[in-house]
Amino acid sequence: MAKKYFRLIFTVGALSFYMLLCSFTPAADTIQNAGFKLKTIIIDAGHGGKDAGAKGLSSFEKNVTLSIAKKLQAAIQTQFPDIAIVMTRTDDTFIELRRRSDIANKSQGNLFISIHCNSSAEGTAYRAHKQSGVMLLIYGIKRAGEQLEAMRENASILIEKDQTQYEALDADDPANAIILSAFAKKYRKQSIKFGEYLNMEFTETDGRPSIGVREQSLYVLANSGMPGVLIETGFINNPDEEAYLNSDTGQNEIVQSIVRSIKAYRDVLTLQQ
Repeated sequence: MAKKYFRLIFTVGALSFYMLLCSFTPAADTIQNAGFKLKTIIIDAGHGGKDAGAKGLSSFEKNVTLSIAKKLQAAIQTQFPDIAIVMTRTDDTFIELRRRSDIANKSQGNLFISIHCNSSAEGTAYRAHKQSGVMLLIYGIKRAGEQLEAMRENASILIEKDQTQYEALDADDPANAIILSAFAKKYRKQSIKFGEYLNMEFTETDGRPSIGVREQSLYVLANSGMPGVLIETGFINNPDEEAYLNSDTGQNEIVQSIVRSIKAYRDVLTLQQ
């Protein structure tokens, strides 16, 4: 009787585990499914709505990022008509970080580009030698001593209603560690490659200072199943850079640097076919 009871418990347990596996739907493996072809680009205008982001003397990050994102959408559609573009937002709407990732994954994107503005602790006052320049962030496994930039970008979580959905971000969860590790191995190389192209264009073509390509534990990149780079286009609290970031000249330069980087990245992918 005991053996039959044990066998029944084991069978039910195995069935439950199988059903659990079947119910889990991970982010689409877009690199493998797309054969490394660049078919769909996700453009993510950072912040929006009640989440204004960083603040300059006269502007908010959310408005700058949306303006650049729209210009980037138009430029890609003109120069790469064969590439589909999906925007995570097209107006001043608050879009949760989870929804941004969901939009990217459901659209089976092959490249995720998130547009942001940086900010430093110096405030918005005019002063010599204020921090300036671009910074390119790729996803990195969460580690002790989380850096300020990651915490600032992930702060959007704090104003969302349902915060329980982000519990899986805990790197101490063994299952989560496996998922994060698989993501890092699959997309790290491609993300770094695209980030390096961006850095080269911003510095060598536009003459912009750069903090370089950095690794950060950002939710929106960690949960988008594709190579991705978050572009900090400049320091909005630096009055000189704020003027550049809000100007058509500055925004168009940023957009064309991204477009040239996309071309270089796509050309390399094509050679790998």
